[in-house]
Amino acid sequence: MVYGYEPVQPIPKNIKYNREKAELGKLLFHDPLLSRDNKTSCSFCHDLYNKCGTDHRPVSVGFHNKKGKVNASTVFNAVFNFRLFWNGSVKNLKEQVSIPIQNPDEMNMTIKEVEDRLNKHPLYRKKFKKIYGADRINFDMVADAIAEFEKALITPNSKFDKYLRGETQLSKEELDGYKLFKKLGCISCHNGINLGGNSFQKVGVIKEYPWSPDNPDRYQITKREFDKNVYRVPILRNIDCTYPYFHDGSIKTLEEAVQVMAYYNLGFKLREDELRKIIAFLKTLRGDLPEILKGE
Repeated sequence: MVYGYEPVQPIPKNIKYNREKAELGKLLFHDPLLSRDNKTSCSFCHDLYNKCGTDHRPVSVGFHNKKGKVNASTVFNAVFNFRLFWNGSVKNLKEQVSIPIQNPDEMNMTIKEVEDRLNKHPLYRKKFKKIYGADRINFDMVADAIAEFEKALITPNSKFDKYLRGETQLSKEELDGYKLFKKLGCISCHNGINLGGNSFQKVGVIKEYPWSPDNPDRYQITKREFDKNVYRVPILRNIDCTYPYFHDGSIKTLEEAVQVMAYYNLGFKLREDELRKIIAFLKTLRGDLPEILKGE
């Protein structure tokens, strides 16, 4: 086990999940029936096939083209996060499902309306009956199925994972980038399976970062001054594909994102060669398409 002494662990090649539930969740995830105008599905903000589980917009667009207030985080590998949403207000995938569905700027539905629509749908009644043994669909089942699908959205076998398992070598530039990533302290926040997603940290540790009352930070929840600009650390898996960056989508490129973090959290600007090497390392974190999405 090459990675035994490393602060990063590879994504497991497989994860246990209920395939039948996940396939039902997959249908629901892509079905605009769950939105009031029958136009917005979960996949509208989380493109699984072309945008690594994001939408490549600074902020998402939902019901009647209303703009949201935050950048959509990727749903890939979200199962490994200790909390969900930028402010960590949600504990798990199942709990998360109801929030965008009920948000007036996103899907703008009520729990009852979702249940009523699905119970009028012969295909869904049949599928839920088979899997859950219930004559009537309730929202808990809906959330359970979607969460089971999202659980399956892991992206294993990145070049870096293969390196950690001793199956391949990184180029000199990629390896130098990883060493810099650790030496400069990036690894203190971006570690574990997802290189993030496992702690709350502040943007602006060394230099004060601009703050707005609209920020989706921990302050929204705790109202403690200390928690201004404190967020759940973003994951770096597939990071070259999940642009734009930061909670407000204000940073367009990965190079700019790395430099901004270096300035505000490390206190200096990276040299051009340092930036190039770190970017080369970060690009090794792109994994395979989730198995449940293959063959389509």
